[in-house]
Amino acid sequence: MALAWTSTASSYSLTSGSYILLVLLLLGLNSGICHGLGSFGFDIHHRFSDPVKQILGFEGLPEKGSVEYYVAMTHRDSIIRGRHLAASNNQSPAPLTFANGNDTLYLNSLGSLYYANVSVGTPSVSYLVALDTGSDLFWLPCDCNNKTCVPSLKTTSGQEVNLNIYSPNASSTSKKVSCDSSNLCDPKQCPSNNSDCAYTYPYLANNTSTSGILVEDVLHLITDDDQLKAIDIPVTLGCGKNETGILLKGSAPNGLLGLGLDSISVPSTIARKGQGPNSFSMCFGSDGFGRINFADNGTSEQKETSFTAEPSFPSYNISITQINVGVNVSKMDFNAIFDSGTSFTHLTDSAYTFISRTFNSKITEKRHSSNSQLPFEYCYDLSANQTGYMIPIINLTMKGGEQFYLTNPTELFPTKGGYVYCLALFKSTNINVIGQNFMTGYRIVFNRDKMVIGWKPSNCYNDSNSNTSPINPSHSPAASPSSLSLSPAASPALSINPKAIAPSSHSPKLKAFTCAIMMLFVSFFAIV
Repeated sequence: MALAWTSTASSYSLTSGSYILLVLLLLGLNSGICHGLGSFGFDIHHRFSDPVKQILGFEGLPEKGSVEYYVAMTHRDSIIRGRHLAASNNQSPAPLTFANGNDTLYLNSLGSLYYANVSVGTPSVSYLVALDTGSDLFWLPCDCNNKTCVPSLKTTSGQEVNLNIYSPNASSTSKKVSCDSSNLCDPKQCPSNNSDCAYTYPYLANNTSTSGILVEDVLHLITDDDQLKAIDIPVTLGCGKNETGILLKGSAPNGLLGLGLDSISVPSTIARKGQGPNSFSMCFGSDGFGRINFADNGTSEQKETSFTAEPSFPSYNISITQINVGVNVSKMDFNAIFDSGTSFTHLTDSAYTFISRTFNSKITEKRHSSNSQLPFEYCYDLSANQTGYMIPIINLTMKGGEQFYLTNPTELFPTKGGYVYCLALFKSTNINVIGQNFMTGYRIVFNRDKMVIGWKPSNCYNDSNSNTSPINPSHSPAASPSSLSLSPAASPALSINPKAIAPSSHSPKLKAFTCAIMMLFVSFFAIV
């Protein structure tokens, strides 16, 4: 035997070869070279990323980085109000007409902010689902037609894009959930114990819901390590036979994966079935590429703060106790929701006023003249030959004392007169939302077992091995705001300079080679 010991009443004695083997194994496991954190997931992409536009279409969408883009995303936020598919009024998605009056954009052209191409069933079928931390149910359009779901999308040019429709009968691993087999079933929709577990899941948007029956099937995921092994996770999902409201208009045309706190969500299901801890992470890259990993508790190096879940509105609700803008400090005490489904951050007074006015006092560029077309309040002009600009470091002190630094709180875009950059922050009247723009550059961990949110700097390439190639910005550095990246300075300021954002040079093959060498040495010492 490679690992041998002699049993006594009080101790174990290892052979020298076994001792070396054990040490090497412990070192290998601790270093994380051979294995990841035991998490598994899939890549995620922004609505304006190339893979999503190729599937959902892009005609009629404004160019990413343009003034129209920010106006459209701001308009979307005002309707979503901090949650995917949760309207702030009782109206259907309102059209947005740009200042030039030529283009009209409807909210259903934008839909959700992030999407993932997930595979479900046997044989495996792919679906481009929207991701939503503000709801719980994972559902797919199922055994439905063009009157009850969205089987296809039509572009403005008339081209039709067919979407996959799930069917339990077509999957050998699918089984219906009966009323007597799960506490997820609503007794009001169960005429008998043997009945199918029917559901109706309403969203806050007017007359928007999905309904059908609950089924169990396998969700095909990829391990977050160098081996990129496929793993099948049994999950409960909604067979969505009927969609209403903005769902039927294409806001989540091919299904939605809820990441909320309820027991029916995918993270909760994975934990309930013993497949991993009740935790997941999301990484948001500056280029629209990202990653979601289930059963991910993060690392010991990450910063953390506790979150609460209000019974009336379950969400990732954190507390902020202090705000720093450069050397200026303001002690505050207010709650905010971490919501990856909101494009930009919204803060109420006095947090908004302190950040924006202090930020403004430290900017050397001339403030942009009032322009109703720009959605942000504090914007600044760059000179014709200017290649970068300095902004004050902004950080939020969370409950518990950890600081959350904003990697880049500004957005830069071209105008007729040149480039303008803005503080990408909005004043809210009733709710504080930490939007996706403040999360960019971090791997955010939603640990529901410990009820904490963790964060660690990441470009989404270094600490995960994607099963797809990175998505590179399609515009030239000279013309694209996306080509500007952030470089922290030692002083309380950030220097933003034009340089391409490149994926990590750490090769998965190199890591796998290192692992193979280590295991070779392990085997050698085991034999000795």
